[in-house]
Amino acid sequence: MIDHVSIAVHDLARAADFYDRVLAPLGLTRLVTRERSVGFGKRYPEFWLNLREGHVAPGGDPGAHICLRASDEAAVRAFHAAALRHGGSDCGLPGARQATMTTYFGAFIMDADRNKIEAVTFPSVA
Repeated sequence: MIDHVSIAVHDLARAADFYDRVLAPLGLTRLVTRERSVGFGKRYPEFWLNLREGHVAPGGDPGAHICLRASDEAAVRAFHAAALRHGGSDCGLPGARQATMTTYFGAFIMDADRNKIEAVTFPSVA
Protein backbone atom coordinates (compact mmCIF):
# COMPACT_ATOMS: atom_id res chain seq x y z
CA MET A 1 0.00 0.00 0.00
CA ILE A 2 2.70 2.53 0.91
CA ASP A 3 5.50 2.91 -1.62
CA HIS A 4 7.92 5.04 0.38
CA VAL A 5 8.19 7.49 3.28
CA SER A 6 10.21 10.66 3.80
CA ILE A 7 11.36 12.35 6.98
CA ALA A 8 12.69 15.87 7.51
CA VAL A 9 16.22 16.38 8.85
CA HIS A 10 18.17 19.55 9.52
CA ASP A 11 21.66 18.05 8.98
CA LEU A 12 21.57 15.68 6.01
CA ALA A 13 25.15 14.39 6.34
CA ARG A 14 24.72 13.57 10.02
CA ALA A 15 21.32 11.95 9.49
CA ALA A 16 22.59 9.88 6.53
CA ASP A 17 25.52 8.63 8.61
CA PHE A 18 23.14 7.72 11.46
CA TYR A 19 20.73 5.86 9.19
CA ASP A 20 23.55 4.08 7.34
CA ARG A 21 24.26 2.35 10.65
CA VAL A 22 20.72 2.03 12.02
CA LEU A 23 19.08 0.65 8.88
CA ALA A 24 21.83 -1.86 8.04
CA PRO A 25 20.47 -4.52 10.44
CA LEU A 26 17.14 -4.26 8.60
CA GLY A 27 18.79 -4.91 5.23
CA LEU A 28 18.33 -1.34 4.01
CA THR A 29 21.29 0.44 2.39
CA ARG A 30 21.87 3.87 0.94
CA LEU A 31 20.86 3.72 -2.72
CA VAL A 32 20.59 7.41 -3.66
CA THR A 33 22.55 10.43 -2.49
CA ARG A 34 21.51 13.85 -3.75
CA GLU A 35 22.27 17.36 -2.61
CA ARG A 36 19.11 17.62 -0.51
CA SER A 37 17.97 14.02 -0.05
CA VAL A 38 19.20 10.50 0.63
CA GLY A 39 17.24 7.34 -0.14
CA PHE A 40 17.56 3.93 1.55
CA GLY A 41 16.07 0.63 0.51
CA LYS A 42 16.65 -2.94 -0.58
CA ARG A 43 16.06 -2.63 -4.34
CA TYR A 44 14.74 0.93 -4.64
CA PRO A 45 14.55 3.87 -2.20
CA GLU A 46 11.75 3.26 0.29
CA PHE A 47 12.96 5.49 3.14
CA TRP A 48 14.04 9.04 2.33
CA LEU A 49 15.80 11.74 4.33
CA ASN A 50 14.98 15.26 3.13
CA LEU A 51 17.06 18.28 4.11
CA ARG A 52 14.98 21.04 5.65
CA GLU A 53 17.13 23.96 6.79
CA GLY A 54 15.70 25.57 9.87
CA HIS A 55 13.78 22.41 10.72
CA VAL A 56 12.96 22.50 14.41
CA ALA A 57 12.37 19.15 16.02
CA PRO A 58 9.01 18.92 17.79
CA GLY A 59 8.98 18.75 21.57
CA GLY A 60 7.63 15.72 23.41
CA ASP A 61 6.19 12.79 21.53
CA PRO A 62 5.92 13.70 17.83
CA GLY A 63 2.61 11.80 17.64
CA ALA A 64 3.56 9.64 14.67
CA HIS A 65 6.09 6.99 13.84
CA ILE A 66 7.34 4.97 10.91
CA CYS A 67 7.57 1.21 11.31
CA LEU A 68 10.08 -0.84 9.31
CA ARG A 69 10.14 -4.63 8.98
CA ALA A 70 13.00 -6.64 10.42
CA SER A 71 13.86 -10.22 9.47
CA ASP A 72 14.00 -11.45 13.07
CA GLU A 73 14.38 -10.44 16.72
CA ALA A 74 18.16 -10.16 16.39
CA ALA A 75 17.72 -7.54 13.66
CA VAL A 76 15.32 -5.56 15.87
CA ARG A 77 17.83 -5.64 18.72
CA ALA A 78 20.70 -4.63 16.38
CA PHE A 79 18.63 -1.72 14.98
CA HIS A 80 17.92 -0.44 18.49
CA ALA A 81 21.52 -0.88 19.69
CA ALA A 82 22.93 0.88 16.61
CA ALA A 83 20.61 3.83 17.17
CA LEU A 84 21.69 4.22 20.80
CA ARG A 85 25.38 3.84 19.88
CA HIS A 86 25.16 6.56 17.24
CA GLY A 87 23.19 9.30 19.00
CA GLY A 88 19.60 8.13 18.88
CA SER A 89 17.45 7.72 21.94
CA ASP A 90 15.32 4.88 23.26
CA CYS A 91 11.55 5.15 22.87
CA GLY A 92 10.77 1.51 23.58
CA LEU A 93 13.22 -1.25 24.37
CA PRO A 94 13.26 -4.36 22.18
CA GLY A 95 10.58 -6.74 23.36
CA ALA A 96 7.34 -8.56 22.76
CA ARG A 97 4.25 -6.43 22.28
CA GLN A 98 0.57 -7.07 21.71
CA ALA A 99 -0.97 -5.53 18.61
CA THR A 100 -4.63 -5.54 17.69
CA MET A 101 -4.47 -8.82 15.80
CA THR A 102 -1.24 -10.53 16.88
CA THR A 103 1.83 -10.30 19.03
CA TYR A 104 5.07 -8.97 17.61
CA PHE A 105 8.63 -8.13 18.62
CA GLY A 106 9.62 -4.51 18.19
CA ALA A 107 11.70 -1.56 19.35
CA PHE A 108 11.34 2.20 19.01
CA ILE A 109 14.03 4.86 18.63
CA MET A 110 14.11 8.62 18.16
CA ASP A 111 16.67 10.31 15.91
CA ALA A 112 18.24 13.75 16.45
CA ASP A 113 15.36 15.39 14.55
CA ARG A 114 12.83 13.61 16.78
CA ASN A 115 11.63 11.27 14.07
CA LYS A 116 10.27 8.19 15.82
CA ILE A 117 11.16 4.95 14.04
CA GLU A 118 10.13 1.40 14.95
CA ALA A 119 11.59 -1.92 13.81
CA VAL A 120 9.28 -4.93 14.00
CA THR A 121 9.21 -8.63 13.29
CA PHE A 122 6.25 -10.96 13.55
CA PRO A 123 6.45 -14.51 14.89
CA SER A 124 6.24 -17.31 12.38
CA VAL A 125 2.83 -18.84 12.15
CA ALA A 126 3.00 -22.63 12.31
